[in-house]
Amino acid sequence: MSRSVEFFDRQFERQVQGAATGLNPFEQSALPHLRGRVLDFGCGLGALSLAAARSGCTVHALDGSEVAVRHLRRIAEAERLPICAEVADLRTHRLTELFDTVVSIGLLMFFDCATAERALAELDSHLLPGGTLIVNVLVEGTTYMDMFDPQGYCLFERDALTRRFSTWEIVSSTWDDFAALGGLKKSFATVIARKPVAASSAVPANR
Repeated sequence: MSRSVEFFDRQFERQVQGAATGLNPFEQSALPHLRGRVLDFGCGLGALSLAAARSGCTVHALDGSEVAVRHLRRIAEAERLPICAEVADLRTHRLTELFDTVVSIGLLMFFDCATAERALAELDSHLLPGGTLIVNVLVEGTTYMDMFDPQGYCLFERDALTRRFSTWEIVSSTWDDFAALGGLKKSFATVIARKPVAASSAVPANR
């Protein structure tokens, strides 16, 4: 188990015990754009997956944390929601289905940059033409690093996602800074982009 997964297992346990499992600001901004069959790639405790399923979407939720997936399954089963939640090593996981919406919030920066790029290409290739991709990552300028595994992480360039999807319809592109412990900060980039109906693969970013 990587240091990052261990970090989030502990955080997820605290959140479940404290009932602090609502949508974060990035998930709230993503919710209006979800439709059809949704992939939640790095679902965490599943707040967005649950909200999507409750609004009529069918959800495939993946995460590396058994704590998180167990929590999500328990609620989905209790409410009879159309959610398939699975534990997976998302650094190497290969998708086998196509989706109308693909979401990856707060995940890809925990991979080394080459792995993050491969994962992003995997998400792109399994999004249907006309579908919506929502990606949120930490970017350069982030100084709070406690959650990272020193063996591999990737702080994206601030405009890497907008460059990569420059041939798509950019619905939204935002940058947000949040204060962290010790006077440090987390800097995020979030892109919501619609894949062209006659799409070729997105142009890779140079990082």
